[in-house]
Amino acid sequence: MSSNSKDDLSFLCDICVESKRAYEWFNIKGCSHCYCMDCIAKYAASKLQENVIKIGCPVPDCKGCLEPEYCQSILPADVFDRWGDALCEAVILGSEKFYCPFKDCSMMMIDDGKEKVVESECPSCCRLFCAQCKAPWHTAVDCAEFQKLNEDEREREDIMLMKLAQNKLWKRCPNCKIYVEKSEGCLFMTCSLGPIASTITVPIVRANNDLSASVVDNGHNY
Repeated sequence: MSSNSKDDLSFLCDICVESKRAYEWFNIKGCSHCYCMDCIAKYAASKLQENVIKIGCPVPDCKGCLEPEYCQSILPADVFDRWGDALCEAVILGSEKFYCPFKDCSMMMIDDGKEKVVESECPSCCRLFCAQCKAPWHTAVDCAEFQKLNEDEREREDIMLMKLAQNKLWKRCPNCKIYVEKSEGCLFMTCSLGPIASTITVPIVRANNDLSASVVDNGHNY
């Protein structure tokens, strides 16, 4: 720190490498390092962006640390609140917390484990979801059946199609996963839409006795 007079003290911040007035000095808690307030505020915000909530001194291997309450006077309100929220979430065990499955909500909730809840309502967006599957409510299928579905088959429209296929006795091509229905011909089909270059031949069970029924997908040759 340099001094021109008792009323005009300044120091050089090692982060921004600029000369700062004495009132901009900020000491790191637990060590002797100090930097300007602006740099420490930006440093804390950048660490939170990296999902680091236990923020130490900028000097590697230093035991100094920063805490929300200690830094509150120099932090923007949104950074202080975000830091506090992140610390609170970290206290809750991962198995006890979950988020609303609707992407436009994502409110954090806590499972207290007192009882097994299946159908539940998000207190924020008021939409129904399955607390066991952590997914939007799946009326047409139970949890065991839902959890067997692939990630890209769990939307409401996908489940409705699956139920329709079951009712219509449609079969699914094991290669491209498209539903097909036999309308005529033999009990074999050739898939031409699969990810492999050569075609495959798989057995197709007669879906119904109506030989005039239409084929669900025309990409399969019979």
